[in-house]
Amino acid sequence: MIPDYYEFQHSTKLISGSFALENISAELKMLGSGHPMVLSDHVLSEIGTLAVVCDAIAAGGIAVGAVFHEIPADSSSAVVNQIAEIYRKSGCDSLVAVGGGSVLDTAKGVRMILSQRAENIMDLLGCEILSRGRHIPFVAVPTTSGTGSESTLVAVIKNASDGMKMEFISYFLQPDVTVLDVRMTASLPAKTTASTGIDALCHAVEAYTCLQKNPLSDAYAFAAVRMIGEYLERAVENGKDREARLAMANASTMAGAAFSNSMVGVVHAVGHALGGVCHVPHGDAMTILLPYCMDYNMERLSEGYGELLLPLCGPEVYAATPKEERGRAMRDQVMGLERRLHDCCGLPLTLREAGVSKKDFEAVAQAALNDGAMIVNPVQVSKRDVLSILENAYGPETS
Repeated sequence: MIPDYYEFQHSTKLISGSFALENISAELKMLGSGHPMVLSDHVLSEIGTLAVVCDAIAAGGIAVGAVFHEIPADSSSAVVNQIAEIYRKSGCDSLVAVGGGSVLDTAKGVRMILSQRAENIMDLLGCEILSRGRHIPFVAVPTTSGTGSESTLVAVIKNASDGMKMEFISYFLQPDVTVLDVRMTASLPAKTTASTGIDALCHAVEAYTCLQKNPLSDAYAFAAVRMIGEYLERAVENGKDREARLAMANASTMAGAAFSNSMVGVVHAVGHALGGVCHVPHGDAMTILLPYCMDYNMERLSEGYGELLLPLCGPEVYAATPKEERGRAMRDQVMGLERRLHDCCGLPLTLREAGVSKKDFEAVAQAALNDGAMIVNPVQVSKRDVLSILENAYGPETS
């Protein structure tokens, strides 16, 4: 069904494949940049991943103007403000972000401050309230395959004053260029590969079934689910499988483009709250919540979930499953995939395993209800509903 009205934007240029990094300098030059600031985190600096990117930029004839590699796992408004000040003092003219979701979202925040000539990122909080402002060239180099931040119009940044994760949404947040190179994910641990891969799956599933879905977001989401179904376990089992690594990088980007335009729902609303209140890593929260949130939405979304059984499991499983049972079968296949990943690398399946205490459920539920992702979930969610989802996802008592 085609909506009466919808919007879709994916303006980011994608460079994917072997030696993609070596094209960054050419892209920067075309964007009018010659003095980029490179952003990353401490781990990527220590293991040499950041140096690979900086060397590739230098080999293309561009001198890096400044490097900031202390972005934390849950970056905050204070970090964003700090980097923007360093950027100005260094005379840089563009951003190159090398990292996972926290690094890429931080770069988006820095770009917002610079383009809007602001001092504090919290002054820009909101949804689609910004004009384009001054253009700050921005190249994203993701080092995980899951967040999709390299193609989204969303940035999640923690408020330094209260620790809650805040969403910034603007059509001007998408990078100018995204670079997918297998060298960037080759050393990603199996558990992180699994966690971020399920995050990408969650993006695609929610994008395909939420209230703002449209034909273009459906196409991106469907293709992402197919790649995840075919390649995620391969990438977890053998991190040196270049085809699987590159496929998952593309799946993450496609799922990001899908949910960036159609948005997400209850899984992300509760997941964001778990991250803010209980500090559960985002990919782990998505893994734990996805099957139980699918249960919650099943009566309304059984048909949509059932359609995704085809790309996840292939035509034989899809054809052998009666139409009215495909939605439930999709949920069971997701749980089966997660259990196999749990057995392979220890991916947590319950809130108990993730170290969540039941005493925090009330705070998590309240935070979830205030999350913007809840607005487009196809089924209205109450506080009692969130508490029920959390109870189901907590897991059985252990002897």
